[in-house]
Amino acid sequence: MHAKQGKLKNWLDFIKWGFVVLLLVSGFVANYYFSQEPLPLRIVGWVVLVCILLAIAFQTVKGRLAWKFFKDARNEMRKVVWPTRHETFQTTLIVIGIVIVFAIIMWGVDVFLIWAVGLLTGQGG
Repeated sequence: MHAKQGKLKNWLDFIKWGFVVLLLVSGFVANYYFSQEPLPLRIVGWVVLVCILLAIAFQTVKGRLAWKFFKDARNEMRKVVWPTRHETFQTTLIVIGIVIVFAIIMWGVDVFLIWAVGLLTGQGG
């Protein structure tokens, strides 16, 4: 009995996703067909269409999983402790300082290697 219900749900989801794709393509065709209409009117049409598409898509198994993921992600973002302006400024200064130090080190290694290659090839020194 569960296998038949699972297959039926899969087919219904497949039909729903097909309907979503069909509506999306219809939206592009309508946008092209009504290209002479004012842009704000077409934008309102797209907003309405996207709301309808999302409503249909969230009725599928994958859509419900995606919605759950977005809700969980939002909850996790609320738990994040963001740094203060002072901490961000200090961290930025530290990163800039480290980049400058490593740039000087790399420049020194480059100068040494150029000198060593010149010495080995008889062009320098």
